[in-house]
This record gives sequence, C-alpha cells and structure tokens, in this order.
Amino acid sequence: MTSEGQSGGGASRGYHHGDLRAALVTAARAILEEGGLDGLSLRAVARRAGVSQAAPYHHFADKTALMAAVAAQGFEELAAAMRGRMAAESDPQERLDATGVGYVLFAVGNPALFQLMFQGGKDLFQTDPALAAAGEKAYAVLEEAVAARDAAAGSDDPPGIAQTAAWSMVHGLSKLILEVGLDPRAQGASGVEDLTRRVLARMR
Repeated sequence: MTSEGQSGGGASRGYHHGDLRAALVTAARAILEEGGLDGLSLRAVARRAGVSQAAPYHHFADKTALMAAVAAQGFEELAAAMRGRMAAESDPQERLDATGVGYVLFAVGNPALFQLMFQGGKDLFQTDPALAAAGEKAYAVLEEAVAARDAAAGSDDPPGIAQTAAWSMVHGLSKLILEVGLDPRAQGASGVEDLTRRVLARMR
C-alpha cells in the first residue's frame, strides 16, 4: 500500500506500487465517457480515483501527460480491434476491409477517446514516446493489410499512397458519423458495420 491512496476526504483506497497509474488512467477514461474532454482534469481524475489531488503528480507531470497515457491505451485497443477483425478472414482484400470495420466500430464505440487520440497532433506524438509507439503499432496493422492486399493484386502503386487512401476512408467515415451525425440507416445501411463494408466495397 502507498500513501498515494489517501484521499483528501479522509477515505482511502489502497494501491500496490504501480497500480495507481492504471487507476488514474481508468478514472480518466470514465470521465471522458461521461463528460467528454471538457470534464477531464487531474483534479477530477484524482477525485474519481479517490486519491489526494497531489497523487496524480507522482505519475503524470501534467494533464497533457495523462492525456497521452489515455490516448496510448486507446491506440493499443484500436490495434487489437483491427487485428481481431482480421483474424476472422483469410482473403487479403477481406482482411483489409476487416481492419476498416474494426477501425470505424472502435471510433463509434469510443467517441471521446477517439477524439482524444487524434486531438493532440504531431507535437504530442513527438514528445511522448509511449504514445508514438502505440500510434505506430496501430498504423502498422493497416500497413500490413494494405501490403498483403497489394501483393496479392499485383499492384504497383506506392505503398504510402495506398495506405493513406485506406486510412482516409475509414477515418473520414468515422468523423462523419461522430461529428456530422451521418446516420447509417439514412444511407440505406442496417448499421455502422454494414455502412462501412458498403463504403469500402464501393471505393475499391
């Protein structure tokens, strides 16, 4: 147990060494889900985790560092979501489409987290190695799927162009659903997955 578990109100929550950092990230995610980015602060996270206001500073220098940790966790989960979808397919094109489905479903299922993952911009990725590594890990899933599809199809397009095209489609569709309010059913689709598959098939 550590003194970090002592809350300002006198209540305590025991944490083994290292557990507090995970608890703070979990608390930050809960705040994001309930109130979006506007409600996220180190003070709010400490209160949610039941620890003193000073406790988060043992693990995060500031709010930006906490946001980077949460975003890194998001990219790890995004990579897992895409790989999970790919695992069910064997055809290279279907595997690529599966990454797109996994991407959009993750975004729609985690709107505030998805916003946080991409709102920091280039500077945040450059200053936080863990976040940069997590982002590269997620993008590598797409790179792998595009390369396999292009190899099977005998495409001679530059890999970077093909990867950017694939990413643009699924990221743009995610933003249309989340920020513009694009309704899959209004487009004649049964839901987000059906819409994503139809868009990807149309754009091949």
